[in-house]
Amino acid sequence: MGKRGRACVVVLGDLGRSPRMQYHALSLARQASFQVDIVSYGGSIPHEAVLNHPSIHIHTMAQPRFLQLFPKILYPVTLLLKAFIQFTMLLWFLFVKVPAPDIFLVQNPPSVPTLIAVKWASSWRRAAFVVDWHNFGYTLLALSLGRNNLLVSLYRWFENHYGKMATGSLCVTKAMQHELDQNWGVSAKVLYDQPPEFFRPALLEERHELFCRVKKDLCHPIGVYDFISAELENQKLNETLFTTKNNTDISLKQNRPALVVSSTSWTPDENFGILLEAAVMYDRRVAARSKGSDTAEISEEQHFYPNLLFIITGKGPEKEMYEEKIKRLNLKHVAFRTMWLAAEDYPLLLGSADLGVCLHTSSSGLDLPMKVVDMFGCGLPVCSVSYSCIQELVKDGKNGLLFSSSSELADQLLILFKGFPGNCDALMSLKAGAMETGSSGRWATEWEDCAKPLITQVVSQIAD
Repeated sequence: MGKRGRACVVVLGDLGRSPRMQYHALSLARQASFQVDIVSYGGSIPHEAVLNHPSIHIHTMAQPRFLQLFPKILYPVTLLLKAFIQFTMLLWFLFVKVPAPDIFLVQNPPSVPTLIAVKWASSWRRAAFVVDWHNFGYTLLALSLGRNNLLVSLYRWFENHYGKMATGSLCVTKAMQHELDQNWGVSAKVLYDQPPEFFRPALLEERHELFCRVKKDLCHPIGVYDFISAELENQKLNETLFTTKNNTDISLKQNRPALVVSSTSWTPDENFGILLEAAVMYDRRVAARSKGSDTAEISEEQHFYPNLLFIITGKGPEKEMYEEKIKRLNLKHVAFRTMWLAAEDYPLLLGSADLGVCLHTSSSGLDLPMKVVDMFGCGLPVCSVSYSCIQELVKDGKNGLLFSSSSELADQLLILFKGFPGNCDALMSLKAGAMETGSSGRWATEWEDCAKPLITQVVSQIAD
């Protein structure tokens, strides 16, 4: 069989919310000179670099949304029916619609029915089969069904059985590599997530234009009227919450709120309540300091501890529940906004922020949050929930801080933002560490060193 010069990237999910697989597609097209077919669900719009690349072709599957109408009591039946429909659809696309590739590269999880369908397709079309292990599917299923559920055990068996059949494997951490090797019989190569070139600190002009674009989103509070609403009402045409434009000169406001960004999928493996509790604690402590001061001291205290604006990006099932909780908080010095940004605006938001917060805990304890990688690419320091392998990415005290409770996070917010914006040495030190981390590695280099040799090897084996 001759080399076809073609790859098929399989994502049984929303491609726009699968950045690592988008980056894989770009690297396969740019660095390996493949024609790339992506089989995925629609939904969020992928990055324009993916949409505009002449060698990348997106094949969109329809989602079986009617299953959402089934009552919760039939959840196990719904899962099985959903898997069967997805399996049938995948077979149609992978056997018929997509031109025969040299290699199938599949995202895991979800494992069922993806790994089975791709394994069958790779055998039929005599192509290499590479699994990119982001996490374990059975641990995600266990969040809703429990570890001892029969379906979870069955899922783990399928994930293990078909995962071992791959021609090659990639994974996201050394901890996951060890688990796969010791307990799954899978030899995987670590491909760390790294930010692509469009994650970088934003220029002042870019910040100003971004905040002009999202002003309509900032105008609408979640529930009660807050300090952001008040400030936007009195704003001049040439200014945003954070910047002022005078002719062609743009400057940051000295009295601006501190901008904290968190990206979430609003799922049970991210306890967003920790952030809400920390925000309440910060708000009360700043308010208490102000009340305990006389009039002359109040302005000084407010200077030392700024108002905070949390912008939370992402889509997911628990979003409305948490928005209802935010409505009842009635905070004076903290405001929240939730939004979904275009793929091109998200890096600009990270590059304009003062701090990132990550609540990802990992269902397996073996994967790392890509959102933190993106934040470091933008030179943004991070406060992150501590769990087993997070220190492979977040170096506590160097590029971020780790916390285990809401009170710890509240303390960190007070420490980092004391003296904001001009005299917050602790925050500036972490920012320097984040900049160093972000500049030390980029996706294209990591992919060239780690993924490309594996892909070249497995494609050659199949061709021979």
